[in-house]
Amino acid sequence: MKISYNWLKQFIKLPENAEKTGELLTDLGLEVEGITSFQSIKGGLKGVVVGHVLSCDKHPNADKLQLTRVNIGNGEEVQIVCGAPNIGAGQKVPVATIGTVLYDKTGESWEIKKGKIRGEASYGMICSEKELGLGQSHEGIMVMDNELVPGTPVAEIFEVENDDVFEIGLTPNRADAMSHWGVARDLKAGYQQKGQQLELITPSVSSFHVDSRSLKIQIKVEDSNLAPRYCGVTLSDVKVTESPKWLKNRLKAIGITPKNNVVDATNYVMHELGQPLHAFDAGKIAGNEINVKTLKAGTKFTTLDEVERELHEEDLMICDAEKPLCIAGVFGGISSGVTESTTQVFLESAYFNPVSVRKTAKRHGLNTDASFRFERGIDPTSVEYALKRAALLIKEISGGEITSDIDDLYFKKIEDFQVFLTFEKVNKLIGENLAKETIKSILASLEIRVNNVTETGMGLTIPSYRVDVQRESDVIEEILRVYGYNNIKFGDKLSLSVANSSKFEDYKVQNLIASQLIGQGFYETMANSLTSAEYNELSEELKDEYQVDILNPLSQDLGVLRQSMLFSGLETLSYNINRKRNNVKVFEFGKTYHSYVSGREENKHLSLFLTGQRMAESWNSVPGNGNFFYLKGVINSIFQKLGINNLKAKAAKSDIFSEGIQLNTKKARLVEFGVVRKSILKKFDIDQEVIFADFNWQEVLEMTKTQKMSFSPIPKYPSMRRDFALLLDNSVSYDEIEQIAHQTEKKLLREVNLFDVYEGKNLPEGKKSYAISFVFQDENKTLTDKQVDKMMSKLQHRFEKELKAELR
Repeated sequence: MKISYNWLKQFIKLPENAEKTGELLTDLGLEVEGITSFQSIKGGLKGVVVGHVLSCDKHPNADKLQLTRVNIGNGEEVQIVCGAPNIGAGQKVPVATIGTVLYDKTGESWEIKKGKIRGEASYGMICSEKELGLGQSHEGIMVMDNELVPGTPVAEIFEVENDDVFEIGLTPNRADAMSHWGVARDLKAGYQQKGQQLELITPSVSSFHVDSRSLKIQIKVEDSNLAPRYCGVTLSDVKVTESPKWLKNRLKAIGITPKNNVVDATNYVMHELGQPLHAFDAGKIAGNEINVKTLKAGTKFTTLDEVERELHEEDLMICDAEKPLCIAGVFGGISSGVTESTTQVFLESAYFNPVSVRKTAKRHGLNTDASFRFERGIDPTSVEYALKRAALLIKEISGGEITSDIDDLYFKKIEDFQVFLTFEKVNKLIGENLAKETIKSILASLEIRVNNVTETGMGLTIPSYRVDVQRESDVIEEILRVYGYNNIKFGDKLSLSVANSSKFEDYKVQNLIASQLIGQGFYETMANSLTSAEYNELSEELKDEYQVDILNPLSQDLGVLRQSMLFSGLETLSYNINRKRNNVKVFEFGKTYHSYVSGREENKHLSLFLTGQRMAESWNSVPGNGNFFYLKGVINSIFQKLGINNLKAKAAKSDIFSEGIQLNTKKARLVEFGVVRKSILKKFDIDQEVIFADFNWQEVLEMTKTQKMSFSPIPKYPSMRRDFALLLDNSVSYDEIEQIAHQTEKKLLREVNLFDVYEGKNLPEGKKSYAISFVFQDENKTLTDKQVDKMMSKLQHRFEKELKAELR
């Protein structure tokens, strides 16, 4: 949410600059995520001054250029070459001096420099309206008031507004702070706690009166549960034009594009007071009647974005005597909006049921400024006040008249919340004994009324705009945030109880493996469990009937819970690759969700993703892409860390891999990994190889619990290594060689390693060469060459007999 610093100062005389004010807002729970600068004219016209054209002569080397002599103030005269057809001596003109930065309509900047044009020096630029950003005219230079003094900054003449804009990360519960008025209320309380008494300046509506009663719109509300309060008033003789500069600047500062003076006035009041309003063209309201009701399911309605929508039977609509005009609290209709031809306006202000608005907005995939506020809960007591404020503003800037009484249908008053606050609970939750007077002062600054005080606590009335404060603990949170979290002192004692927990707790094993993966250069990610149902089409294993649908999804892209860890991870890779981070190694602990006939299931996973080079380029490292075998080594290191051995490998069955393998126990699959198919990567605009591993984490945890770790001292006797270069059939796998080796020498063979593979020239067809090392060691004595040669001879015999191997 964007909040303008200058706009805030209309409500409260802030004693500190924007940066300090932002710090206080963050302390109050309205976290300021950033402060950006706003200028009503980009660049602020810095360096542009009023110039007096002293002379204007024909350029000696160009027919369409003029050579001017310009006084730019302080007695300084400069020569400027100008090509405008309307330039003349005696004019007062805007001059961009040397070093001035101007901006074109795309926002690109260019600097005014000293130069030569057709052989004549030019020390600046005489500007048009368009070049300065003051208008669209660029047929000639801008001629200014002849009374202006040369050297006067043009920014002072055109009142360029400079502002600081807060980007506030508003939490969903703080509906009261969805406006400049609400933020100003919090600042008043914050400064009061700091000992500074500041006055809140409320926009006055005392001048509101009915000019005539010439246009009456009859209002009916059929369902008071969906629309507990609805107000309306009419204005006539309205002239719809461009809004005044001050109003456009206010809206532009917070990222809203001005439309016309009537619509801009409703937007202004919404962001000023937090009350959404809607202006209808009264001339398009059939039968001079407004009816707030629901319509039949399937009714067609075209909204302002020109999209035809099918209504749900629970969608609350604003209708006239013949047709629907607007989706209540969400979005207007294309046929009832205010246009340049509008002369009569029906202005609406209402309190709609928050749950109803949220459901309607989500059903239609709409998220507007109005629905954002309505679905969180606005102040029902400010509905009429905001209507008067907007009506007066429209009257002021459009020249219209108020032509009806306010019709206010308020069926059942929404009562303020009553809460009893105990001092004991306050001190217990805050962890510090606050003085009763401090508590009362903070509550008063928050407009929470103290009805009575006893020895044990206070009876309180919560204002209606604080929809999130309904319990005692909510009130204590309010007290604490204004008192200041940073003001709570640490106690001298720290009391805690030591819990007995197993070393196999999920989070402990996760932390163990996460630390190892981070040490290997991986980064941990946390992806959204919500995803798109379209991903089901990428694998036959993912079926629509197994997916868990979200009842009220934020969007179609977040409409279901994920059935696979792959696609959210590929979104992460795609995001990084699109930002030129092509070498990515990430992992995630997460869950997948399935809805089977037998019931719903959540499965725990560890996923690994690898793409690009396995390590950063460096003079002392060998470059190379992370490949299938590199990831296999990472996976093996995880199982070694957990003490899991003797896993069986077989080809992966999943259709997400172009090639891959599984590692299994006798009972379950522990991990499946391989190269992701290019057809899937194409969906994510990834054109480089991706290796993916998916651990069945629940099975890994269960397996870890059954493994017995044993330790032995490091042998003090040396090991001995021997190598074989074996000529083998292409069908022979390394796994077969390793198994035969360990079966042949079970006692003294410690390691078997494949360190070179050769295929091609100088080898018979269908053959390959493996270079394999064997490490032998006896824990009780030093091995002799004779013993090792005997064992190597046995290995050679087994390889020749069972694998038809030949020594090279």
